[in-house]
Amino acid sequence: MTKASGTTRDTVWEEVALRRTRAAADPDADPRAVALPADWDDSAAEAIAALATGDGPVALPRLAEAWIRRAAARGRKLGVLVDEGAATRFAAGLRALLLARRAAPGAGTWMNDAKAEPRFVLNLPAFLDGDGFDSAGYAAAVRLGVTALEILGGAKATRLRLGFADLAGLLAGLRLDYESAEARSVAAAIAALTRGVAEAASGDLAENLGAREPVALVWPAPPESTAVPGLAEAARAALDAAAGAPGLRHAAIFALTPPDAAEALLGAETGGLAPAAAPTRLVPTEEGGVTEVPTAAAGRAGPDAARLLAPRGPEARAAMEAALRPWLHVAAPAVAAQPATPRPAPKLRPVPVPGHHGRGAVWKVTIGGHRVTLRTMENAAGLEEISLSLAKDGAAFRAMVDALCHSVTVGLAAGVSLDEYVTAFAYTRFGPAGVVEGDPAIHRASSVLDWAFRRLALDHLGGRVLPDPTEEECGADGVGTAAQQLPLLPDLPSAPAPAARRRALKLVG
Repeated sequence: MTKASGTTRDTVWEEVALRRTRAAADPDADPRAVALPADWDDSAAEAIAALATGDGPVALPRLAEAWIRRAAARGRKLGVLVDEGAATRFAAGLRALLLARRAAPGAGTWMNDAKAEPRFVLNLPAFLDGDGFDSAGYAAAVRLGVTALEILGGAKATRLRLGFADLAGLLAGLRLDYESAEARSVAAAIAALTRGVAEAASGDLAENLGAREPVALVWPAPPESTAVPGLAEAARAALDAAAGAPGLRHAAIFALTPPDAAEALLGAETGGLAPAAAPTRLVPTEEGGVTEVPTAAAGRAGPDAARLLAPRGPEARAAMEAALRPWLHVAAPAVAAQPATPRPAPKLRPVPVPGHHGRGAVWKVTIGGHRVTLRTMENAAGLEEISLSLAKDGAAFRAMVDALCHSVTVGLAAGVSLDEYVTAFAYTRFGPAGVVEGDPAIHRASSVLDWAFRRLALDHLGGRVLPDPTEEECGADGVGTAAQQLPLLPDLPSAPAPAARRRALKLVG
């Protein structure tokens, strides 16, 4: 409970009972004592451990009150919060959102990192209201988030970062298939509601602090109706309110940003608009093993969890992003690697007899001006060994590539299919990258691994042709120089060395 003196007790906070546990931000860290609401899961405890600096005991009330009170005091000083009553309501609103696991600022605010760009995230499943969506509560949370970001940015930022998380979990709770037109319509309506309320809040701030941007004159057309009662109407009302503002305080507000520990604290299982990875997840057991348990989204989806939360391909995410893109001020972040779904233990392949290898192949190419050699070895069961040699790279980089090739070789011997490795490593992006010389079928590669595994797909997966990446995906400058393509090397001089300059001089007498 928050005392009148401004201190907190670690047993009750805002009339919510707390429990104590031990948690670590990652498996390699030492566990620390954590106090959190009694009905929050251990994943939230791990997030609290990650959001708190140091390695001592941490309690959610103390951790949260630090940034809440700091923001309220700064809001009064900046004039964003006009009086003490407004500051008190502002702080109470943030506490309520946090305890309901509806919204929170990003990790930088929790850790008081002055260099981190502030962000504010809303956990969409927390706004489920029976079989509907709490549009009014969501709108209030968006308004509070815009005010918080204005304060955290010192009332100087023209571009804010307010967004939502776990769209997939919300759709599962509404029993909507992520790939369906109904799901995209609901997502677009929520995006329209977010942008309308955010710009209306920006207009309100502009009335007190001064307008810096004009109101948008042209809006995309919001959905006429959705599967969620009242959502489309709320979105249109929010857009109408934003259009009536005299001016805006900010040029951009609505942005989906990469998740951090704040999403885990709120219980969000996916970031932004990403689809769900699976209806289950792996958790550690007390005996040191792991067990498979349903996700929170699966609990909301009920009997249809397996269908609604099945892994989706990139086309489904692209279609969802296209539905939301007209409402975003900033493009959605690039797709992050998703954890692989659990698979049955692979069947062991026959172990080849030492000294009885079959045929092999050697490919020598240059990628972005760097010489690369790929060697493969096959036996009767198929591809059994690969190796990559890079002529111009540092020892540390070559060692990492050797270790990766060895792990692939071990995986192939254990029965992991080459197709899985191709899916994992094709189109990975790092230097060297650019034009490929010496391979008639592959003309560009975004990395050495991209070329190698697309070449393996051609040779060992029935001639599968994977298209070349674009020039932009191969780096800002296409081929580029060695210094641009290989970040592990020191900066290379752009001017001739002194010795070279001396050789160019001539003595005259």
